[in-house]
Amino acid sequence: MDGLTPLLQILVSGISVGGAYGLIALALAIIYKTSEVLNFAQGDMAMVTAFFAFSLLVPLGLPFWAALPAALGFAMLVGAAAEFLFLRRAKEPNVLGLIIITLGLQMIIFGFASWKWGADPKDMPFFIGPFDVFVLGGLIVSHLEMLTLAVALAVAGGLALFFRFSKLGVAMKATQQNRQVARIMGIRTRRVLLFAWVLAAAIGALAGLLIAPTGTVDPYMMWDPMLKGFAGAVLGGMTSLPGALLGGLIVGVVENLFGFYVSTEFKSVVPFAIIILILGVRPSGLLARHYVKKV
Repeated sequence: MDGLTPLLQILVSGISVGGAYGLIALALAIIYKTSEVLNFAQGDMAMVTAFFAFSLLVPLGLPFWAALPAALGFAMLVGAAAEFLFLRRAKEPNVLGLIIITLGLQMIIFGFASWKWGADPKDMPFFIGPFDVFVLGGLIVSHLEMLTLAVALAVAGGLALFFRFSKLGVAMKATQQNRQVARIMGIRTRRVLLFAWVLAAAIGALAGLLIAPTGTVDPYMMWDPMLKGFAGAVLGGMTSLPGALLGGLIVGVVENLFGFYVSTEFKSVVPFAIIILILGVRPSGLLARHYVKKV
């Protein structure tokens, strides 16, 4: 059992950190599932929300449970503003043009956060300490890791029920399949798209708030998690919510294994390698179905 303990420790830690990647992948998949647009501003939307939460916790001294709903509300406003003020205003938009808009939005948010809060890293107060752990069968698991995984699973389960049984969830799937026909059938597609951005922003903010206590709050804090979340979404399937979560978990495990058995210096190449392999072998991802649109 002693020989297996390091491997099990790596797997447990990888699955836990993969929960955060899975949340980002879920946020990306929600927008793509509704509009077929890749939101490259997702990470920086989460970053600016973490800064907002920090401002409530430190200068104002609010307790975490009071700052959390305020931060999520702020994230929803950022998501709504991104869709309403930027994407909706695009004239005769195509997918590539909308993706470029998200890249521009990412730079705007990054620049604003750097101007408002500066580039100095800041420690995020959290109700769980970074060294709070419990030992199970020789494995050391932090409370924050377990919380991250639990939140990811709860969000994924809630989304699965939402898209399966709610009218709004069905409307979001119909909007993604054919926006024009959905509009003819009476679905208010603009409201659906707005809600998709609001929902994705809130989920991405959860990822940012869970990642912040493990490091520092700074303008660059979400660049690496965003890349790995994107790799997880591609791996699992951009149109599959369970696939997005599974992909994030796999990325977390693979990068931990690579870092332990190969080299920690090249852990950052793992997401790129996963994206290249999956796009070359199975472009639709592990759990997503490949649909062919006929004209």
